[in-house]
Amino acid sequence: MSSVTTPSAPFTELVNLASRLLGAGVVATNEDTFADAENLLVAKPAEFRAHTFGHKGQIMDGWESKRRRGVSAEQPHPTDEDHDWAVVRLGVAGVVRGVVVDTAHFTGNYPETASVQAASVPGHPSVEELDDAEWTDLVPRTALRGDTAHEFEVTDGTRYTHVRLNIWPDGGVARLRVHGEVLTDPRELDGLTFDLAAQEYGGVAEAASDRYFSSPHNLNAPGRASVMGEGWETRRRRDKANDWVRIALAGGGEVLAAEVDTTHFVANAPGWADLVGYDASTGGDPSTDADGWFPVLPRTRLQPDTRHRLRLDAGRPVTHVRINVYPDGGLARLRLTGRLTGAGRAALALRWFNALPAGEARTALVEAGLEAEEATALTAARPLADAAATTAAVSALQPADGPDGEQSSRRRSAIWRLLGV
Repeated sequence: MSSVTTPSAPFTELVNLASRLLGAGVVATNEDTFADAENLLVAKPAEFRAHTFGHKGQIMDGWESKRRRGVSAEQPHPTDEDHDWAVVRLGVAGVVRGVVVDTAHFTGNYPETASVQAASVPGHPSVEELDDAEWTDLVPRTALRGDTAHEFEVTDGTRYTHVRLNIWPDGGVARLRVHGEVLTDPRELDGLTFDLAAQEYGGVAEAASDRYFSSPHNLNAPGRASVMGEGWETRRRRDKANDWVRIALAGGGEVLAAEVDTTHFVANAPGWADLVGYDASTGGDPSTDADGWFPVLPRTRLQPDTRHRLRLDAGRPVTHVRINVYPDGGLARLRLTGRLTGAGRAALALRWFNALPAGEARTALVEAGLEAEEATALTAARPLADAAATTAAVSALQPADGPDGEQSSRRRSAIWRLLGV
Protein backbone atom coordinates (compact mmCIF):
# COMPACT_ATOMS: atom_id res chain seq x y z
CA MET A 1 0.00 0.00 0.00
CA SER A 2 1.02 3.59 -0.41
CA SER A 3 2.10 3.97 3.21
CA VAL A 4 5.02 1.58 2.78
CA THR A 5 8.43 3.26 2.53
CA THR A 6 10.27 2.19 -0.63
CA PRO A 7 13.58 3.21 -2.20
CA SER A 8 13.22 6.53 -4.00
CA ALA A 9 15.84 6.38 -6.76
CA PRO A 10 14.25 6.18 -10.24
CA PHE A 11 16.34 3.15 -11.19
CA THR A 12 14.52 1.05 -8.58
CA GLU A 13 11.55 1.00 -10.97
CA LEU A 14 13.65 -1.17 -13.29
CA VAL A 15 13.85 -4.96 -13.10
CA ASN A 16 15.95 -6.43 -10.29
CA LEU A 17 18.45 -8.46 -12.31
CA ALA A 18 19.54 -10.18 -9.08
CA SER A 19 16.08 -11.61 -8.41
CA ARG A 20 15.88 -15.26 -7.46
CA LEU A 21 12.64 -15.44 -9.47
CA LEU A 22 14.66 -14.65 -12.60
CA GLY A 23 17.29 -17.27 -11.72
CA ALA A 24 19.89 -15.26 -9.79
CA GLY A 25 22.07 -17.04 -7.25
CA VAL A 26 25.08 -16.60 -5.02
CA VAL A 27 27.76 -18.74 -6.66
CA ALA A 28 30.66 -18.08 -4.29
CA THR A 29 31.71 -16.28 -1.14
CA ASN A 30 34.87 -16.35 0.92
CA GLU A 31 33.11 -16.18 4.27
CA ASP A 32 29.55 -16.40 5.68
CA THR A 33 29.96 -17.99 9.09
CA PHE A 34 27.36 -15.86 10.87
CA ALA A 35 24.69 -15.63 8.14
CA ASP A 36 24.42 -17.12 4.66
CA ALA A 37 25.30 -15.00 1.64
CA GLU A 38 22.19 -16.38 -0.08
CA ASN A 39 20.12 -14.10 2.14
CA LEU A 40 21.33 -11.15 0.04
CA LEU A 41 18.86 -12.13 -2.69
CA VAL A 42 15.76 -12.84 -0.58
CA ALA A 43 12.86 -10.93 -2.12
CA LYS A 44 11.13 -9.67 1.01
CA PRO A 45 12.65 -6.88 3.14
CA ALA A 46 15.00 -7.98 5.89
CA GLU A 47 13.48 -8.71 9.30
CA PHE A 48 14.95 -8.62 12.80
CA ARG A 49 13.83 -10.63 15.80
CA ALA A 50 15.58 -9.70 19.00
CA HIS A 51 17.04 -12.42 21.24
CA THR A 52 16.86 -15.18 18.62
CA PHE A 53 20.18 -16.93 19.01
CA GLY A 54 21.61 -19.90 17.19
CA HIS A 55 24.82 -21.78 17.78
CA LYS A 56 26.82 -18.94 16.21
CA GLY A 57 25.06 -16.00 17.82
CA GLN A 58 22.16 -13.67 16.97
CA ILE A 59 20.37 -14.91 13.85
CA MET A 60 20.57 -12.14 11.22
CA ASP A 61 18.49 -11.89 8.07
CA GLY A 62 21.31 -11.07 5.67
CA TRP A 63 24.91 -11.99 4.85
CA GLU A 64 27.33 -11.70 7.76
CA SER A 65 30.96 -12.71 7.87
CA LYS A 66 33.02 -13.39 10.99
CA ARG A 67 35.20 -10.72 12.59
CA ARG A 68 38.58 -10.37 10.93
CA ARG A 69 41.78 -10.47 12.94
CA GLY A 70 45.36 -9.55 12.20
CA VAL A 71 48.23 -11.94 11.69
CA SER A 72 49.84 -11.74 15.14
CA ALA A 73 49.67 -10.29 18.63
CA GLU A 74 51.82 -7.43 17.37
CA GLN A 75 49.43 -6.89 14.43
CA PRO A 76 45.97 -7.72 15.85
CA HIS A 77 44.01 -5.69 13.31
CA PRO A 78 43.26 -6.57 9.67
CA THR A 79 45.04 -4.61 6.97
CA ASP A 80 43.30 -1.86 5.01
CA GLU A 81 42.88 -4.25 2.08
CA ASP A 82 41.54 -7.29 3.93
CA HIS A 83 37.93 -7.80 2.89
CA ASP A 84 35.14 -10.29 2.29
CA TRP A 85 33.19 -10.84 -0.91
CA ALA A 86 30.22 -12.60 -2.51
CA VAL A 87 29.71 -13.28 -6.21
CA VAL A 88 26.17 -13.20 -7.61
CA ARG A 89 25.07 -14.66 -10.95
CA LEU A 90 22.43 -12.34 -12.33
CA GLY A 91 19.15 -14.02 -13.18
CA VAL A 92 19.33 -12.49 -16.65
CA ALA A 93 22.14 -10.58 -18.30
CA GLY A 94 21.61 -6.88 -18.71
CA VAL A 95 22.79 -3.30 -18.32
CA VAL A 96 22.99 -2.29 -14.66
CA ARG A 97 21.46 1.13 -13.97
CA GLY A 98 21.62 1.12 -10.18
CA VAL A 99 22.53 -0.91 -7.11
CA VAL A 100 21.04 -0.98 -3.61
CA VAL A 101 23.31 -2.17 -0.79
CA ASP A 102 21.02 -2.46 2.23
CA THR A 103 22.45 -2.79 5.75
CA ALA A 104 19.01 -3.05 7.38
CA HIS A 105 19.25 -4.06 11.07
CA PHE A 106 23.04 -4.23 10.96
CA THR A 107 23.95 -1.45 13.39
CA GLY A 108 27.06 -2.52 15.31
CA ASN A 109 28.25 -5.01 12.76
CA TYR A 110 27.96 -3.38 9.32
CA PRO A 111 30.98 -3.02 6.99
CA GLU A 112 32.94 0.21 7.03
CA THR A 113 33.07 0.38 3.22
CA ALA A 114 31.86 -1.59 0.21
CA SER A 115 32.18 -1.76 -3.56
CA VAL A 116 30.27 -3.51 -6.34
CA GLN A 117 31.99 -4.94 -9.41
CA ALA A 118 30.61 -6.62 -12.53
CA ALA A 119 31.83 -9.07 -15.14
CA SER A 120 30.48 -10.66 -18.29
CA VAL A 121 31.17 -14.37 -18.59
CA PRO A 122 28.90 -16.14 -21.12
CA GLY A 123 27.55 -19.61 -20.59
CA HIS A 124 27.68 -21.37 -17.24
CA PRO A 125 31.11 -20.51 -15.83
CA SER A 126 32.73 -22.24 -12.88
CA VAL A 127 33.90 -20.38 -9.79
CA GLU A 128 37.46 -20.64 -11.07
CA GLU A 129 36.51 -19.11 -14.42
CA LEU A 130 34.76 -16.25 -12.63
CA ASP A 131 37.85 -15.66 -10.51
CA ASP A 132 39.87 -15.22 -13.71
CA ALA A 133 37.33 -12.86 -15.30
CA GLU A 134 37.86 -9.15 -15.87
CA TRP A 135 35.93 -7.29 -13.16
CA THR A 136 34.85 -3.68 -13.58
CA ASP A 137 33.90 -1.28 -10.79
CA LEU A 138 30.25 -0.27 -10.92
CA VAL A 139 30.32 1.30 -7.46
CA PRO A 140 33.78 2.26 -6.18
CA ARG A 141 34.76 1.62 -2.58
CA THR A 142 32.33 3.77 -0.61
CA ALA A 143 31.60 4.36 3.09
CA LEU A 144 28.48 2.68 4.45
CA ARG A 145 26.12 3.46 7.32
CA GLY A 146 24.29 1.01 9.50
CA ASP A 147 20.62 0.15 8.99
CA THR A 148 20.51 2.04 5.66
CA ALA A 149 19.49 1.24 2.09
CA HIS A 150 22.36 2.77 0.07
CA GLU A 151 21.26 3.60 -3.48
CA PHE A 152 24.02 3.92 -6.08
CA GLU A 153 23.29 5.01 -9.65
CA VAL A 154 25.40 3.30 -12.32
CA THR A 155 26.31 4.89 -15.66
CA ASP A 156 28.19 1.98 -17.28
CA GLY A 157 26.30 0.89 -20.41
CA THR A 158 27.90 -2.56 -20.68
CA ARG A 159 25.93 -5.80 -20.53
CA TYR A 160 26.98 -7.95 -17.56
CA THR A 161 26.20 -11.45 -16.29
CA HIS A 162 27.66 -11.38 -12.74
CA VAL A 163 28.29 -8.92 -9.91
CA ARG A 164 30.60 -9.10 -6.91
CA LEU A 165 29.91 -7.35 -3.60
CA ASN A 166 33.07 -6.53 -1.64
CA ILE A 167 32.96 -5.40 2.01
CA TRP A 168 35.81 -4.01 4.14
CA PRO A 169 36.94 -5.41 6.45
CA ASP A 170 34.00 -7.64 7.42
CA GLY A 171 30.44 -7.40 8.71
CA GLY A 172 26.90 -7.77 7.47
CA VAL A 173 24.72 -6.67 4.55
CA ALA A 174 21.03 -7.52 4.55
CA ARG A 175 20.08 -7.27 0.88
CA LEU A 176 21.61 -6.58 -2.54
CA ARG A 177 19.48 -5.31 -5.41
CA VAL A 178 20.82 -4.87 -8.94
CA HIS A 179 18.36 -2.90 -11.06
CA GLY A 180 18.71 -2.55 -14.80
CA GLU A 181 17.57 -3.41 -18.30
CA VAL A 182 17.42 -7.00 -19.49
CA LEU A 183 19.33 -7.54 -22.74
CA THR A 184 18.69 -11.00 -24.12
CA ASP A 185 21.03 -12.51 -26.69
CA PRO A 186 18.79 -12.37 -29.80
CA ARG A 187 20.30 -15.58 -31.15
CA GLU A 188 18.59 -17.42 -28.27
CA LEU A 189 15.17 -16.21 -29.48
CA ASP A 190 15.53 -17.02 -33.18
CA GLY A 191 12.66 -19.16 -34.43
CA LEU A 192 10.84 -19.15 -31.09
CA THR A 193 7.49 -17.95 -29.85
CA PHE A 194 7.74 -16.64 -26.29
CA ASP A 195 6.16 -14.19 -23.84
CA LEU A 196 7.03 -10.82 -25.36
CA ALA A 197 5.98 -9.04 -22.15
CA ALA A 198 8.04 -11.15 -19.74
CA GLN A 199 10.67 -9.53 -17.55
CA GLU A 200 13.13 -12.33 -18.28
CA TYR A 201 13.24 -11.34 -21.96
CA GLY A 202 13.21 -7.58 -21.42
CA GLY A 203 9.55 -6.62 -21.03
CA VAL A 204 8.99 -3.64 -18.71
CA ALA A 205 5.83 -2.26 -17.11
CA GLU A 206 6.57 1.35 -18.02
CA ALA A 207 3.57 3.11 -16.54
CA ALA A 208 0.29 2.51 -14.75
CA SER A 209 -2.77 4.49 -13.81
CA ASP A 210 -2.66 3.27 -10.22
CA ARG A 211 -0.39 1.18 -7.99
CA TYR A 212 -2.01 1.76 -4.62
CA PHE A 213 -2.07 -1.81 -3.31
CA SER A 214 0.68 -3.45 -5.35
CA SER A 215 3.13 -2.86 -8.18
CA PRO A 216 2.34 -3.17 -11.90
CA HIS A 217 5.76 -4.85 -12.25
CA ASN A 218 4.13 -7.95 -10.80
CA LEU A 219 2.07 -8.35 -13.98
CA ASN A 220 5.01 -9.59 -16.07
CA ALA A 221 7.03 -11.20 -13.27
CA PRO A 222 8.20 -14.82 -13.65
CA GLY A 223 6.01 -17.69 -12.55
CA ARG A 224 2.48 -17.63 -11.20
CA ALA A 225 1.30 -15.48 -8.32
CA SER A 226 1.02 -17.51 -5.11
CA VAL A 227 -1.14 -14.91 -3.31
CA MET A 228 -3.15 -11.86 -4.30
CA GLY A 229 -0.38 -9.53 -3.13
CA GLU A 230 1.91 -10.84 -5.87
CA GLY A 231 -0.28 -9.32 -8.57
CA TRP A 232 -1.24 -5.74 -9.51
CA GLU A 233 -4.17 -4.19 -7.67
CA THR A 234 -5.63 -0.69 -7.86
CA ARG A 235 -7.66 1.26 -5.35
CA ARG A 236 -11.44 1.38 -5.77
CA ARG A 237 -12.45 3.94 -8.37
CA ARG A 238 -15.06 6.53 -7.49
CA ASP A 239 -15.20 8.08 -10.97
CA LYS A 240 -16.21 6.82 -14.41
CA ALA A 241 -12.68 6.21 -15.78
CA ASN A 242 -10.69 2.95 -15.83
CA ASP A 243 -7.26 1.66 -14.85
CA TRP A 244 -4.43 0.47 -17.09
CA VAL A 245 -0.81 -0.69 -17.36
CA ARG A 246 1.50 0.04 -20.31
CA ILE A 247 4.17 -2.56 -21.09
CA ALA A 248 7.18 -2.13 -23.37
CA LEU A 249 7.77 -5.50 -25.01
CA ALA A 250 11.12 -7.29 -25.24
CA GLY A 251 11.16 -6.28 -28.90
CA GLY A 252 8.85 -5.40 -31.73
CA GLY A 253 6.72 -8.41 -32.52
CA GLU A 254 3.43 -10.03 -33.38
CA VAL A 255 1.26 -10.99 -30.41
CA LEU A 256 -0.49 -14.28 -31.11
CA ALA A 257 -2.14 -15.04 -27.78
CA ALA A 258 -2.81 -13.41 -24.43
CA GLU A 259 -3.33 -14.77 -20.94
CA VAL A 260 -5.16 -12.43 -18.59
CA ASP A 261 -4.88 -14.03 -15.17
CA THR A 262 -7.10 -13.02 -12.25
CA THR A 263 -5.94 -15.85 -9.96
CA HIS A 264 -6.54 -15.04 -6.25
CA PHE A 265 -8.63 -11.98 -7.14
CA VAL A 266 -11.97 -13.32 -5.97
CA ALA A 267 -13.93 -10.23 -4.97
CA ASN A 268 -11.81 -7.59 -6.68
CA ALA A 269 -11.16 -8.79 -10.23
CA PRO A 270 -11.97 -6.34 -13.04
CA GLY A 271 -15.25 -6.90 -14.83
CA TRP A 272 -13.73 -6.50 -18.30
CA ALA A 273 -10.39 -5.89 -20.00
CA ASP A 274 -9.10 -5.01 -23.45
CA LEU A 275 -5.67 -4.77 -25.07
CA VAL A 276 -4.39 -2.01 -27.35
CA GLY A 277 -1.07 -1.90 -29.17
CA TYR A 278 1.43 0.69 -30.32
CA ASP A 279 4.31 0.48 -32.81
CA ALA A 280 7.11 2.84 -31.77
CA SER A 281 9.56 1.54 -34.39
CA THR A 282 8.90 4.59 -36.59
CA GLY A 283 9.75 7.04 -33.82
CA GLY A 284 6.42 7.69 -32.12
CA ASP A 285 6.04 8.09 -28.36
CA PRO A 286 3.40 5.83 -26.78
CA SER A 287 3.20 8.04 -23.69
CA THR A 288 1.99 11.09 -25.64
CA ASP A 289 0.60 9.83 -28.97
CA ALA A 290 -2.94 8.88 -27.99
CA ASP A 291 -4.01 8.46 -31.63
CA GLY A 292 -1.29 5.92 -32.38
CA TRP A 293 -2.86 3.13 -30.33
CA PHE A 294 -4.92 0.44 -32.07
CA PRO A 295 -7.06 -2.51 -30.88
CA VAL A 296 -5.43 -5.89 -30.20
CA LEU A 297 -8.17 -7.52 -28.10
CA PRO A 298 -11.71 -6.12 -27.82
CA ARG A 299 -13.24 -5.49 -24.42
CA THR A 300 -13.70 -8.96 -22.96
CA ARG A 301 -15.57 -10.13 -19.88
CA LEU A 302 -13.39 -11.49 -17.07
CA GLN A 303 -14.17 -13.98 -14.32
CA PRO A 304 -12.69 -13.87 -10.81
CA ASP A 305 -9.81 -16.19 -9.91
CA THR A 306 -9.43 -17.42 -13.51
CA ARG A 307 -6.71 -17.76 -16.15
CA HIS A 308 -8.25 -16.40 -19.36
CA ARG A 309 -6.40 -17.79 -22.40
CA LEU A 310 -7.26 -15.83 -25.53
CA ARG A 311 -6.10 -16.42 -29.11
CA LEU A 312 -5.46 -13.26 -31.11
CA ASP A 313 -5.48 -12.57 -34.82
CA ALA A 314 -1.96 -11.87 -36.07
CA GLY A 315 -2.04 -8.24 -37.09
CA ARG A 316 0.07 -5.12 -36.91
CA PRO A 317 3.45 -5.37 -35.19
CA VAL A 318 3.64 -3.84 -31.73
CA THR A 319 6.43 -2.58 -29.48
CA HIS A 320 4.07 -1.68 -26.61
CA VAL A 321 0.84 -3.10 -25.28
CA ARG A 322 -1.56 -1.49 -22.82
CA ILE A 323 -4.08 -3.49 -20.86
CA ASN A 324 -7.16 -1.54 -19.84
CA VAL A 325 -9.30 -2.91 -17.00
CA TYR A 326 -12.85 -1.80 -16.29
CA PRO A 327 -13.46 -0.20 -14.01
CA ASP A 328 -10.69 -1.16 -11.53
CA GLY A 329 -9.43 -4.17 -9.59
CA GLY A 330 -6.51 -6.53 -9.81
CA LEU A 331 -4.70 -8.95 -12.10
CA ALA A 332 -2.20 -11.63 -11.17
CA ARG A 333 -0.33 -11.84 -14.48
CA LEU A 334 -0.44 -10.79 -18.13
CA ARG A 335 1.25 -13.02 -20.71
CA LEU A 336 1.61 -12.03 -24.37
CA THR A 337 2.83 -14.95 -26.44
CA GLY A 338 4.25 -14.03 -29.82
CA ARG A 339 7.34 -13.75 -31.99
CA LEU A 340 9.75 -11.02 -32.95
CA THR A 341 9.37 -9.39 -36.34
CA GLY A 342 12.46 -8.97 -38.50
CA ALA A 343 12.64 -5.30 -37.58
CA GLY A 344 12.08 -6.08 -33.90
CA ARG A 345 14.81 -8.69 -33.88
CA ALA A 346 17.23 -6.30 -35.62
CA ALA A 347 16.55 -3.49 -33.13
CA LEU A 348 17.09 -5.86 -30.20
CA ALA A 349 20.26 -7.24 -31.78
CA LEU A 350 21.77 -3.77 -32.22
CA ARG A 351 21.07 -2.83 -28.59
CA TRP A 352 22.61 -6.12 -27.47
CA PHE A 353 25.66 -5.82 -29.73
CA ASN A 354 26.35 -2.23 -28.70
CA ALA A 355 26.30 -3.22 -25.01
CA LEU A 356 28.57 -6.27 -25.26
CA PRO A 357 32.10 -6.08 -23.86
CA ALA A 358 34.54 -5.65 -26.74
CA GLY A 359 35.91 -9.17 -26.53
CA GLU A 360 32.46 -10.75 -26.72
CA ALA A 361 31.45 -8.50 -29.59
CA ARG A 362 34.51 -9.54 -31.60
CA THR A 363 33.86 -13.22 -30.87
CA ALA A 364 30.23 -12.93 -31.99
CA LEU A 365 31.27 -11.29 -35.25
CA VAL A 366 33.92 -13.92 -35.99
CA GLU A 367 31.44 -16.72 -35.27
CA ALA A 368 29.05 -15.05 -37.73
CA GLY A 369 31.67 -15.04 -40.49
CA LEU A 370 33.90 -11.93 -40.26
CA GLU A 371 37.67 -12.13 -40.18
CA ALA A 372 39.33 -11.26 -36.87
CA GLU A 373 40.66 -7.92 -38.15
CA GLU A 374 37.25 -7.01 -39.55
CA ALA A 375 35.58 -7.91 -36.27
CA THR A 376 38.01 -5.71 -34.35
CA ALA A 377 37.38 -2.76 -36.65
CA LEU A 378 33.58 -3.09 -36.54
CA THR A 379 33.61 -3.47 -32.76
CA ALA A 380 35.60 -0.24 -32.50
CA ALA A 381 32.97 1.52 -34.65
CA ARG A 382 30.26 1.03 -32.01
CA PRO A 383 27.74 2.24 -31.09
CA LEU A 384 25.89 1.47 -34.30
CA ALA A 385 22.76 3.61 -34.16
CA ASP A 386 20.67 1.88 -36.80
CA ALA A 387 20.72 -0.23 -39.96
CA ALA A 388 22.14 2.63 -42.05
CA ALA A 389 25.01 3.22 -39.63
CA THR A 390 25.73 -0.51 -39.55
CA THR A 391 25.80 -0.75 -43.34
CA ALA A 392 28.15 2.23 -43.56
CA ALA A 393 30.50 0.74 -40.96
CA VAL A 394 30.58 -2.60 -42.78
CA SER A 395 31.25 -0.86 -46.12
CA ALA A 396 34.23 0.89 -44.57
CA LEU A 397 35.94 -2.36 -43.57
CA GLN A 398 39.32 -3.09 -45.11
CA PRO A 399 40.62 -4.46 -47.36
CA ALA A 400 38.36 -2.93 -49.99
CA ASP A 401 36.42 -5.34 -52.15
CA GLY A 402 37.52 -6.50 -55.56
CA PRO A 403 35.48 -6.50 -58.80
CA ASP A 404 33.75 -9.77 -57.94
CA GLY A 405 32.31 -8.36 -54.69
CA GLU A 406 33.19 -11.54 -52.81
CA GLN A 407 34.34 -9.77 -49.63
CA SER A 408 31.29 -7.50 -49.48
CA SER A 409 28.95 -10.43 -49.96
CA ARG A 410 30.60 -12.41 -47.17
CA ARG A 411 30.52 -9.43 -44.82
CA ARG A 412 26.89 -8.64 -45.55
CA SER A 413 25.92 -12.27 -44.93
CA ALA A 414 27.75 -12.30 -41.60
CA ILE A 415 26.08 -9.11 -40.40
CA TRP A 416 22.68 -10.28 -41.53
CA ARG A 417 23.21 -13.56 -39.70
CA LEU A 418 24.16 -11.83 -36.44
CA LEU A 419 22.29 -8.51 -36.44
CA GLY A 420 19.58 -8.94 -39.06
CA VAL A 421 20.52 -5.74 -40.93
